[in-house]
Amino acid sequence: MNTAAPLRVAILGAASSGKSTLAAALAERYQTLWVPEYLREFVDTEARIPVAADQFHIAETQRDREDAAAPRANRYLFCDTAPLMTVVYGRHYFGGIDQQLAALAASHQQDYAITLVTAPDIPWIADGLQRESEEVSVIVNRLLLDELAARGIPYLLVSGDPGERLSQVERHLS
Repeated sequence: MNTAAPLRVAILGAASSGKSTLAAALAERYQTLWVPEYLREFVDTEARIPVAADQFHIAETQRDREDAAAPRANRYLFCDTAPLMTVVYGRHYFGGIDQQLAALAASHQQDYAITLVTAPDIPWIADGLQRESEEVSVIVNRLLLDELAARGIPYLLVSGDPGERLSQVERHLS
């Protein structure tokens, strides 16, 4: 068990942009934990896509799982998404977000020591019930980059195949 708080690394990006693959590879490389995206579980468990009223619950559950994993992580905790990504999706799909989600995203924004963004440059693969398409992924990626810029959040854009992405992040973390 680690006594120092790990650095949280937010891995953001559109659907099918390699977030989970990168998070798992980084956790293996650094012998630590990663927190899978709760949205996937939600869609599978509920057998439906989320609606606007689900957004806060999804983001809050994601954060709760990060908080539960943090004491067991070594040096880094790789987070496959963050509340900010839920904000981006809420604005895109529902035309806005509620105050609870806005407050959650704002209050935890500084918790991430590093933000990675996965470029939508790998082959797009449909993700079950999740409704995104390759075209929407490009739009969501642009919205994400705009949101990061508006909030003044620095990030590393990772691109290429999984090995190239891992190398880019390793250089950034060293």
